[in-house]
Amino acid sequence: MRGARALWLSWLLLAPIAGAASAQPAVWTVHGPHATLVLFGSIHLLPAGLDWEPPNLTSAIAHADEIWFELPVDAATDSEAQTLAAERGTLPKGDTLFSHLTQDEAARLRKACASLGVPPALLGPMRPWLAEMALSIAQDMRSGAQASQGVERQISDQAPATARRRAFETVAQQVSFLADARDADQVSSLDETLSEIADDPGLFDRLLKAWMAGDQAALSKEVLDPMSRTSPDMYRRLITDRNQRWAATLSERLKGDGVIVVVVGAGHLLGPGGVPALLRARGYAVEGPGQPAQGHTAH
Repeated sequence: MRGARALWLSWLLLAPIAGAASAQPAVWTVHGPHATLVLFGSIHLLPAGLDWEPPNLTSAIAHADEIWFELPVDAATDSEAQTLAAERGTLPKGDTLFSHLTQDEAARLRKACASLGVPPALLGPMRPWLAEMALSIAQDMRSGAQASQGVERQISDQAPATARRRAFETVAQQVSFLADARDADQVSSLDETLSEIADDPGLFDRLLKAWMAGDQAALSKEVLDPMSRTSPDMYRRLITDRNQRWAATLSERLKGDGVIVVVVGAGHLLGPGGVPALLRARGYAVEGPGQPAQGHTAH
């Protein structure tokens, strides 16, 4: 989940996980004066048949007045994402991705293509961020992940029809986060993914186990730390800035009433810069990992 991959997983639509019986993905509950907000961090693609849903999330979905996602979860959004990604992810005629890479990076890209069964010619016309998307999704699908099994899809399908579906962002906004990044940052993020493919083929399974166990420290180590270290500007664009905008939006929503369920990528809920911590800093009572039920309910 580096760079472009963090958003690609939002657009797509194993073996049993070992661990303690009590372990489950993390859920946060935020209390407003008359509203209850339930935050859940997703993995956008999952293996089939995985029993992942915590009972308190199931209950919240059943009683939800609103459900918020990063993007709308529907076929029109999928189609628009593919169209815009192709439009903004394609190099000018006569240019090629390999001309933007060092000799070593180009060699490792070809090696990654060979290991994943992706023709290098398919990536040649792509800008680095779109090439990273293609490789990342191929890598995760090799590990058994399926778009149709993603958390957002499953939650949208099971939520009552009366629950209003809302989204923090549009497809055009998400594409711009990547397409407007400097070429050097795109290449740096692609390079990190190439290293993962070559040196860490078990990454997806490790992430899945950490998520299933609610292991926030492990998720931070695997998801956030590498991106903040190798691509700080991409980290700001994809994580920090968005978290702050979402927290401001939810703070306003909490001044109303009802039950609100929010489902976004798991990396957005981690640590002191995550949405739960940002809401707690605004004075809301937050229950969940790293967020003991203390303080007051903001007004």
